Amino acid sequence: MKKTLAILLAVVMAITLFTACGYKPAPTPDSKTGSVYYLNFKPEADKAWQDLAKLYTEKTGVPVTVLTAASGTYDQVLTAEMDKDAAPTMFQVGNAGAVKTWGEYCYDLTNTDIMKEMTTDAFNLKNEAGETVSIGYCYEAFGIIVNKALLKQAGYELTDITNFESLKKVADDIHSRAAELGFDAFTSAGLDGSSSWRFSGHLANMPLFYEFRDNGVTSQPATITGAYLDNYKNLWDLYTTDSATTGAALVSATGDQAEAELGEGKAVFYQNGSWEYSNLTSKFNMNPDDLAMIPIYCGVEGEEKAGLCCGTENCWAVNKYASEEDIKATLEFMKWVVTSEEGTTMMAKEFGPIPFKSAKTPENVFFAQANDYTANGNYVVTWAFNYTPAVDDWRAAVVDALTQYTSGNADWSVVKTAFVDGWAAQYAKENS
Repeated sequence: MKKTLAILLAVVMAITLFTACGYKPAPTPDSKTGSVYYLNFKPEADKAWQDLAKLYTEKTGVPVTVLTAASGTYDQVLTAEMDKDAAPTMFQVGNAGAVKTWGEYCYDLTNTDIMKEMTTDAFNLKNEAGETVSIGYCYEAFGIIVNKALLKQAGYELTDITNFESLKKVADDIHSRAAELGFDAFTSAGLDGSSSWRFSGHLANMPLFYEFRDNGVTSQPATITGAYLDNYKNLWDLYTTDSATTGAALVSATGDQAEAELGEGKAVFYQNGSWEYSNLTSKFNMNPDDLAMIPIYCGVEGEEKAGLCCGTENCWAVNKYASEEDIKATLEFMKWVVTSEEGTTMMAKEFGPIPFKSAKTPENVFFAQANDYTANGNYVVTWAFNYTPAVDDWRAAVVDALTQYTSGNADWSVVKTAFVDGWAAQYAKENS
């Protein structure tokens, strides 16, 4: 296999990653029934997948093992696992760059039963031969989550925020009165690995989206200009100034910390996605009526008509090098997940809307708001970060640069270098 050298480097790292994620050995294939081995890339959904896998095995007798990679390590774990005799039978190929890298391992899903259950082809990925190699099993939205009750307590309504200028005005005022109000504007913009993906991925989407929109980009570009990096800086400076946690303290601030700050009523604004709805309403018992999601405004002309960031990296692929029995078992498991009462209930709760005929309507207010923006004629901010080459490596460099800048050890130029030069370097490496 052409990735043998990378595998040798990844194996050592992967050993520790498995321990952190509650790793279980891959199943030993059953020659009669086959088995399923799913490599999941979303740590926040690990428990839901583990429970569903156990239930399916109890119902069918088919072994299903789920391994969840730690945040930011998925490519490393996948590389290591794919070289094993008992490699994943079901894995994630979430963007065009991943198709280039892993397309050779992907089973053609074009005429499978699960494809017949889909209501749209919009989120599916194809190879150069036109084969469907990865299917988008759900879509998500991200933006700035708002505690409307706290916002009102501070004297504002959602309608007061329509662009970056008004967002900054409101946030600056709340931050200036934090001691009086008992809460701050933004949750911690933590750069710990459990939180930094929000900024190297989702926040970084904003300058990428607007640059790609200007240039009509429809495939992975070899280079980017960073034309909107000043807008990225404006947002980052706002997040890290109008917060109770600032400066060097952000280096170790975690995702759980930021989530708790919103859930416990310590902050008004929290950049994150639709997947947080379940945690906020169950773990923190937040009233759904108090929750809203607004666009990530960054000071671009005409952004008053922006909607939420909608798309997916949640795409399933099937390992074509697995045994015939394991491929069959995996396809049957996938179909069960999107058609059964148990599977569709879990998907609605954890992932929101899924593009399948048996989908349940999610009780997630963030999706209703995403649909409202679209219905009102606002443009969808698509997931431009899906074009990122060598995504984990590129993001890691951006996080390192943000860390230097936020800690006061470098100026903003270090972020520009990681963003622009890093993109070109990773593209060249990936396409060499």
